[in-house]
Amino acid sequence: MIHQAPAGARDLLPLEVAQKSWINDRLQEVFQRWGYKRIVTSTIEWVDTLMAGGAIQPSTVIQLQNIGEGRLGLRPELTASIARAAVNRLTTKTIQRLCYRANVFRNPPQGHHGRQLEFYQAGVELLFTDGVLADAETLLLLTDCLEYLGVESWQLLLGDAGLTRSLLTVFPDHLQSDILNCIANLDRVTLENLPLESELKNRALLVFDLRGNPLEVLEKVTKLELDDNGKKSVNHLQSLIELVNYNSEKILPITLDLSLIQTFNYYTGIVFEAVSITENKSYVLGQGGRYNQLLSLYHPQKQIYPGIGFSFNIEDLHSCLLNSPNLPKITPPSDWLVIPESSSAVKQAFNYAQKLRKNSEKIVKVEIDLESRTPEEIKNYAKNEGILSLAWISENGTINIENL
Repeated sequence: MIHQAPAGARDLLPLEVAQKSWINDRLQEVFQRWGYKRIVTSTIEWVDTLMAGGAIQPSTVIQLQNIGEGRLGLRPELTASIARAAVNRLTTKTIQRLCYRANVFRNPPQGHHGRQLEFYQAGVELLFTDGVLADAETLLLLTDCLEYLGVESWQLLLGDAGLTRSLLTVFPDHLQSDILNCIANLDRVTLENLPLESELKNRALLVFDLRGNPLEVLEKVTKLELDDNGKKSVNHLQSLIELVNYNSEKILPITLDLSLIQTFNYYTGIVFEAVSITENKSYVLGQGGRYNQLLSLYHPQKQIYPGIGFSFNIEDLHSCLLNSPNLPKITPPSDWLVIPESSSAVKQAFNYAQKLRKNSEKIVKVEIDLESRTPEEIKNYAKNEGILSLAWISENGTINIENL
């Protein structure tokens, strides 16, 4: 039997763990600066909870066993779990700023055996508040995170799920989902071959191409016939873009893209992705949006509460930062190596190592030499591991400090 991780799963070795921990720690630091508090939800949930009222396809969820109350599954994302916890566990429904770092699990698309199953995310949820100010805070927080990490050459793709749906109301009901799929998948050929009258086909192609400079795209949209919800969404986007740019030291790299449709279909307002192209490869660093109907699914009386959030993809951030001078290139070395010079000095060595660990306000990393090695072998080991301080412990307890 070959003892390997299952297809789609992988192990993280110490250097990758250190690098991804560095990314995660810096993200959590920014979240806390903005007043967000960490929440931890269960890895296992009821499948009905994870499906978010049908917004998440059952095939996405890695399902576990059936028990008396229903079927269990592994979370494919965090928003549904946090929404469930917020409406059922929080005693007050005033504004809540929540953040997290966690792993999520997803079945790969059919026919993609071996595709990654487990992912690592860090993100925020801003609950029980709505409006342009909350949306602006979310986008500016995401921007602050990317700048603090030192990510270069990124762009923010911004859309609006409500506006995109509003633009589709002029089309026959039975074709709206087909048009939406063509727009979401950038499938112009299929869109051109849908059974639409000439005027509607031109309208569909216009919607398909609604991406680019925010002001220019919004100018095109305002010339279209819009319902009240569409007009409201346009005004909201105009105010939002003006606000986030006013509060930024530089104009944010925003591309307004009304073809942007998120994988999890519970968004009602703005949706967005932070993307980067590094060495000719595209990465989705993070994504999110507003979901003003989701929390009601988990409320006993179906009370509606607003929410917005985003998650960062730690793997993609890691890939983009591999060449960054800030990302750790080695695992942090120990501070000390304590060496008993004989078997009779072992007790004294353990005692001295423990004193070094405890007699400091900061964490001091101390190793004990557990093997009978020559002084030359010990020094070579210390140099290779980056350990700069050696403590040689003699049989009578004498301590000889050596700095490499």
